[in-house]
Amino acid sequence: MARVLGGGSLGDSKRESNGSSSLRISSSTAAADMPSPFGQLGVALSDRELRETAYEIFVAACRTTGAKSLAYAPQAERSPSLSPSSASPLQRSLTSAAASKMKKTLGIRPSSKKGSPSKSAKKPATVGELMRVQMRVSEQTDSRIRKGLVRIAAGQLGRRVESMVLPLELLQQFKTSDFPDQQEYEAWKTRNLNVLEAGLLVHPLLPLEKSDTASQRLRQIIRGASGKPIETGRNSESMQVLRSAVMSIACRSPDGSSDFCHWADGFPLNLRLYQMLLEACFDDSEDGSIIDEIDEVLELIKKTWVILGINQILHNLCFAWVLFHCFVTTGEADIDLLFAADNQIAEVAKDAKATKDPDYSKILSSTLSSILGWTEKRLLAYHDTFIASNIEFFQGIISLGVSAAKILVEDISNEYRRKRREESDVARSRVDTYIRSSLRTAFAQRMEQADSRRSSKNHNTPTPVLSILAKDIGELARKEKELFSPILKKWHPLAAGVAVATLHSCYGSELRQFISSATEVTPDTVEVLKAADKLEKALVHIAVEDSVDSEDGGKSLIREMPPYEADIAIANLVKVWIKTREERLKEWVDRNLQQENWNPRANMENCAPSATEALQIINETLDAFFQLPIQMHAMLLPDLSIELDKSLQRYALKVKSGCGTRGSFVPPFPALTRCDIGSKLWKKKEKLQNLPKRGSQVRSTNGDISFGLPQLCVRMNSLHYIWTELENVEKKIKTCLRNLESAQADIANGLQISFEMTVAACHEGILQLCETTAYKVIFHDMSHVLWDALYVGGTASSRIDPFIKEAAHILETISNTVHSRVRNRVVTAMMKASFDGFLLVLLAGGPSRAFSRQDSEIIEVDFRSLKDMYLADGDGLPQELVEKAASQVKNVLPLFHTDTENLIERFKRLITETYGAASKSRYPLPPTSGNWNPTEANTVLRVLCHRHDEAATRFLKKTYNLPKKL
Repeated sequence: MARVLGGGSLGDSKRESNGSSSLRISSSTAAADMPSPFGQLGVALSDRELRETAYEIFVAACRTTGAKSLAYAPQAERSPSLSPSSASPLQRSLTSAAASKMKKTLGIRPSSKKGSPSKSAKKPATVGELMRVQMRVSEQTDSRIRKGLVRIAAGQLGRRVESMVLPLELLQQFKTSDFPDQQEYEAWKTRNLNVLEAGLLVHPLLPLEKSDTASQRLRQIIRGASGKPIETGRNSESMQVLRSAVMSIACRSPDGSSDFCHWADGFPLNLRLYQMLLEACFDDSEDGSIIDEIDEVLELIKKTWVILGINQILHNLCFAWVLFHCFVTTGEADIDLLFAADNQIAEVAKDAKATKDPDYSKILSSTLSSILGWTEKRLLAYHDTFIASNIEFFQGIISLGVSAAKILVEDISNEYRRKRREESDVARSRVDTYIRSSLRTAFAQRMEQADSRRSSKNHNTPTPVLSILAKDIGELARKEKELFSPILKKWHPLAAGVAVATLHSCYGSELRQFISSATEVTPDTVEVLKAADKLEKALVHIAVEDSVDSEDGGKSLIREMPPYEADIAIANLVKVWIKTREERLKEWVDRNLQQENWNPRANMENCAPSATEALQIINETLDAFFQLPIQMHAMLLPDLSIELDKSLQRYALKVKSGCGTRGSFVPPFPALTRCDIGSKLWKKKEKLQNLPKRGSQVRSTNGDISFGLPQLCVRMNSLHYIWTELENVEKKIKTCLRNLESAQADIANGLQISFEMTVAACHEGILQLCETTAYKVIFHDMSHVLWDALYVGGTASSRIDPFIKEAAHILETISNTVHSRVRNRVVTAMMKASFDGFLLVLLAGGPSRAFSRQDSEIIEVDFRSLKDMYLADGDGLPQELVEKAASQVKNVLPLFHTDTENLIERFKRLITETYGAASKSRYPLPPTSGNWNPTEANTVLRVLCHRHDEAATRFLKKTYNLPKKL
């Protein structure tokens, strides 16, 4: 196995970076994965055979004298010229190359090794010997080549090497006897014929016409060589035919004046042969480092340019590929080769801008595409390959990849040329792609690892995957910022910002899925959201820090990072939690109040068990809320209190609902008629005139006892209990807030939590129930001693005493059942209902009741007795309250001892004041308002209707046609 980056295996690198392991590919595998960018030869020539042919060309070129340098020109305009050389360059002695100019140019550090290949037992003494060793040519083969070249030179004195077809000349010089065995001879002959085919038929410098007879003849000779062997080593007929065909093709030129033989200078054969020569500049060792004698070797290699049609720009491109290829195929061990390839690409970039030859551009594009393809396999997931120990390689590879991409896009791409260059930053765009791709890949790996680590832990209390992932991504972001971003910033000023924006997006996508699937607040949910919030703060900090000097101050990056809004997500989940419990409490209220029997003996407080249980649920809900693992209790508490307030309000409204109102129990007023107790017709008419008693709008105590007096008292007690306990609930909330965190203590002190809806509902409910209870008791439960009995048939015979006796018993029941702080309200309501009932008997009691002026004293005595019952000798209601409630009755009672004539005059005056002077001829019937008052016409009229004397009878008969007698 080849050595690896930084001296360790890639497996070690990956284990350090992400816990996985992988072996680095061998040099042979790497080479197989990298086909030549120069194109396929289309002829069966192995690298060894190409190397031997290249060596033959090298030796032949170095024996030539009198050369000139060659300048580049397009194919059609190429002119021959050679580089200067000494008379015997192959025999030049090797010198120390510690200060190699080429190595300095390539940025290669001085070598600690001395001389050529370390594996050599004996150091080569000359440049020619070094080249033979580097190209792995045996001494025997080298001797045969030199012998053949001597023979060629002897037979063609003065002929330049570029005017010869070297494989053809060598075939002319050797026969079977010059080789150790027949097999080697056949292989040698086949190689040279294949080289002729590749150079003249498959890849000729000048295109061949289909009708060209020489090419057809040459193809037939090569194909038939296996069946009819060519007699090499002599001037045989078969060789003459071969020579004729070869020279006819090789000596063609665009203008017909050139004496060059174009047999090895067509793409890609010439580049493949030149690659073989350049590869001799590297040690035949595992790391493939550049030899110290590279300056001298390259000087001689350049002498082959005249044969291979190579010039400086092709040399630069080919040398860049060879440097890169050697780095890859030797296991990426020598970082100097990587930097050298990158520096050489810089020379290629200069050439690409100055040269627009289509053939060169095609080879340039292919070569750079191969380099870019290899680099991007590593750069699109650079976290898989690079760690701190091999970060230099990362810098070299990204520089190489970006350089290749810039040339491809800026100097070759037609699309780029059509754009304004300032609109496209190739380097920044590429690096942006590498960052985003690598971070997405790394994120996916961390996600998988987090899931695996979670699964391997205790299944009873597993840490949420996204919580583990958030920590891992935070570490990944720090690694990116510290290790990779300083390098990437050379090409992308916002490298760290782009990296964290990518990680933010990746994690955000997972977080959104998590939040969308979360249905309630759990410790795992809160842990994940807290971890997400912490991660986001760290990522945004890096982005802001990285972009502080950018043109827009990092606004574009921040726009790429829409907030996770973890606090909002937590708040929304808590609100769902609150709403869920409010719904449960609502269902509980509806279900339990349907089953509640309002038993006063259910507990010591004489309130419904459902009331105490409702408050218990409220307290349990608060306990659960403050146990939620969040840090925003104070912020969300108003939401919770509103929902709890709604629930308790619902309970309060349900408690009072269905019990009826004051109007449910007040009987309807009988029609205005004249009273006449002594009439014989009264008994018959009574049933017609005295309308039936209106039944209660609620169930009577004989039916559902839930609306009996004790049960109504329990309802009032229940509302009062909830009302008074709300203060304790509010205290509990503030205490819980103070017990959480010191930061929330000040919030608790200034927090105003009040259950306003519940307080209002309880207050209104108690008032309504008090009034309902009072009017139910007076007009329903006690109707037999009030509405049906009081003053019926005669004032003296049906006094108020039975009503007072029964009312006192009911007041005692209320006193024993209702809470002390509600008791006065109920009694007050009963007092007002009693007074209303008393007035109703006097003013709307129907024709069965008639009063004389003398009865007014009895009525006043009875009313005083009624008031005294509520005063209870100072133990009852306050006198001021009783007197205030009795004021209406006291204002009306004087009408009963006023004489009839004055009553009539008062009535007429009130009618005139109300309806005007026109009403004197006829008095309209005033409507019944129910608001009894001595200054109200209807009240006075009702007193007249119940007045038992002739004057009242005459007036009512005359004015309203009420009968004198019934």
